[in-house]
Amino acid sequence: MKRYQYLRLNGKAFTLVELLVVISTVALLLALLLPALAAARSQAHGIVCRSNIRQLVLANLGYTTENDGFHVPAAKDLWDNSGRHRWHGVRNSLMEPFEASKGPLAGYLADGRIKECPARVHFVKSNDWSTSFERGCGGYGYNMAYLGSRLWDAGLIGAQAFQQVYARTARTSELAGPEQTLMFADTAMANNGASLIEYSFAEPPFAVFGGQVMTNARMSPSIHFRHGDMANVGWADGHVGSHPMARLDLTNIYGIESSTLSIGWFEPADNTPFDLR
Repeated sequence: MKRYQYLRLNGKAFTLVELLVVISTVALLLALLLPALAAARSQAHGIVCRSNIRQLVLANLGYTTENDGFHVPAAKDLWDNSGRHRWHGVRNSLMEPFEASKGPLAGYLADGRIKECPARVHFVKSNDWSTSFERGCGGYGYNMAYLGSRLWDAGLIGAQAFQQVYARTARTSELAGPEQTLMFADTAMANNGASLIEYSFAEPPFAVFGGQVMTNARMSPSIHFRHGDMANVGWADGHVGSHPMARLDLTNIYGIESSTLSIGWFEPADNTPFDLR
């Protein structure tokens, strides 16, 4: 008859009930910690994003020092709809992404690159101009209406001045309060359902041309509140802050309710934060 030997372990083994209690406790701790970890990750993304925007602001200020005080043009060829030159890059055709290394700010940025916002925004990546016409700006937009053009200038009106409106820009000496003038911000645009595309302009609520602010209808908003319902904004004096979205029901030019995609404006929801005067 065979003899079986049994090894006896010192100490007590876990019972099934104790194991279930441990698993439940771990699950509860994870449920408590995951939101905190997500919030911490979102906060870290926001900090990096603010650093990126500050670099863009400083690059533009560096540009002004070597260009007689004039800010970088937002889209110097927009007047003829060629769409090949932007503040963030240049491209040979509309079906190509912009190349930052050839852009006007390249010499003022580390590695000549526009850093992308670290937030997980699933921008459409396409070479089709109609679905991704501003690709390459990193998710940031520039105050074209008041800093990157002269749309606000009452002295430039008429067909002959139209080219100069986009080719020329505001000078630093024309800003009454740089700390109150938006230069760059988190931006996005929706032109096809819930899809977001990169958009390189921070649009004011109302269009401006020839010094006239057209308050009869709002522009399509482009400021994107993607950091815990906050948007990062870089101001013309170099400081960067975060702002919550104003409560507005907004439908953009593409028929999309922008507010449902966290796109809108912050208070005051008028041209005041954009205007250089």
